[in-house]
Amino acid sequence: MDLAGRLNRMSHRVPPWLIYMGGFTWSGWLMWQATSGGMGADPVKALEHALGKTGLQLLIAVLCITPARRYLGLNLIRFRRALGLTAFYYIALHFLAWIVLDMGQLISQALGDIVKRPYVTIGMAGLVLLIPLALTSNDRMIRRLGAGRWRKLHQLTYPAVLLGGVHYLWLVKSWPPEPILYLAAIVGLLVLRLAPTRGRVAA
Repeated sequence: MDLAGRLNRMSHRVPPWLIYMGGFTWSGWLMWQATSGGMGADPVKALEHALGKTGLQLLIAVLCITPARRYLGLNLIRFRRALGLTAFYYIALHFLAWIVLDMGQLISQALGDIVKRPYVTIGMAGLVLLIPLALTSNDRMIRRLGAGRWRKLHQLTYPAVLLGGVHYLWLVKSWPPEPILYLAAIVGLLVLRLAPTRGRVAA
């Protein structure tokens, strides 16, 4: 058996719930670090950044699943829902850290930032696109919507993750290499994900 086949067999022994457990555990660790002085002089900003970055990493992992199957023969689709929901969990925590800890629940000021600061606007747009995806990431909604409509709805993943990459790049402002690499990876994966294959365009 080739390497891809062996990895596929090994992956079927890994339950998807481990992704949820790992996500909850890591978020708890980040929050503990923020409250115990382990995140430097500005723990709120550090926590906010770490939560958003982890969410973006998980969304990129979701994008990797189809190209991995198409080009490498790795079938990891059974983990896609867990990765996507855990990504939404982190991005929601990122938003809550901003609105509660950073903005001090000053809703009017937060709304002003959403309107006036483009990187905040872009980040909020990405979060809004993810909400219907999280709400419909269950078997009941797949049956209710039908597979075709469900797949079309979940194509919102593509603009959502692209907006997340732009948000991260625009946020840091000084143009360090890391967010540029993230955005380049997102664009590359979208090209691979949406490229025609065997005469058919991927759904």
